[in-house]
Amino acid sequence: MPRSTAHRILCSVSVMVGLLGGSSAAWASKDTEQKGAQVYCFMRSSGNGHAVSWNAAYALIKRQSRGLFKTSPEHASVMITEAVVEDPGTFPDCGRFLGDLFGGATTATAASLDSTSTATQIDTSISTDGYAASEAERYSY
Repeated sequence: MPRSTAHRILCSVSVMVGLLGGSSAAWASKDTEQKGAQVYCFMRSSGNGHAVSWNAAYALIKRQSRGLFKTSPEHASVMITEAVVEDPGTFPDCGRFLGDLFGGATTATAASLDSTSTATQIDTSISTDGYAASEAERYSY
């Protein structure tokens, strides 16, 4: 009988620790989505295209996520969007780039929007590091 009581106590403590650990992971994702949005928006505002900005932001989100499973590209896009929408003052002028995270085709970078030159199409080929940059393969992993 004492063995089953000790087993119940151990199981109860394990469940409580697991629940507390899960809530701290949720808090950590808030910081991760802010950092991902900061990287993506800064790079896009600096004139970089979607593909290179997305690869950098997604790499940061995957590296800093504390979950057991890898963060999917779709979820990372939603995390960046939520961070920008929650606090647009922190990410000025980033809203115009959010459509690119979900397949919208932006034909201009931030630098070309400020100049009078004509807009150029973003390269949608697969990059050398293996990340899919085309619209059809954007979220393949």
